[in-house]
Amino acid sequence: MSRIGKLPIKIEDGVKVDFTDRVVTVTGKLGTLSQAIENNAIDLEIKDGFVHVLCAENSDKAAHAAHGLYRALIHNMVVGVTKGYQKGLVLAGVGYKAQLSGTDLVLSVGYSHTVTVKAPAGIKFECPKPEEITVKGISKELVGQTAANIKAIRKSEPYHGYGIHYSDETILRKEGKTNGK
Repeated sequence: MSRIGKLPIKIEDGVKVDFTDRVVTVTGKLGTLSQAIENNAIDLEIKDGFVHVLCAENSDKAAHAAHGLYRALIHNMVVGVTKGYQKGLVLAGVGYKAQLSGTDLVLSVGYSHTVTVKAPAGIKFECPKPEEITVKGISKELVGQTAANIKAIRKSEPYHGYGIHYSDETILRKEGKTNGK
């Protein structure tokens, strides 16, 4: 049994969890998320304001591994529809800036042209400063993937630190060449 999978998930006020046809649907004040349960050995029990993820005792190793995974996915959905998720990015470099054009993000990051990033459905971009980007949404997976896609446009280089990095990330800097005279 998974230690994470055994933990119950508290259903917050204003959140509705439904489990029909092997699909979990979580609805809250920020939106609705769905997740298919593809492993037949995994089952859900909703009672007394908690969701319990159950795994059959005589199931295979893959089912026991998926036990904690599905519990974490459902917990992330409950948090997403109540509080939402956000990821911060920082543009470091001379002349690097970001601006919003409608719902799209326009980046000037040292290329001869600007790079436009279209906002996927369920994602909202914010630019509190020209060198800061905030990616917001209710799906933890989609927020993280969108932020990673933006970061991949201009990876941080280790000598000057130019590029795009997460706001809580530390760039490991390398020492430049020294004069060997």
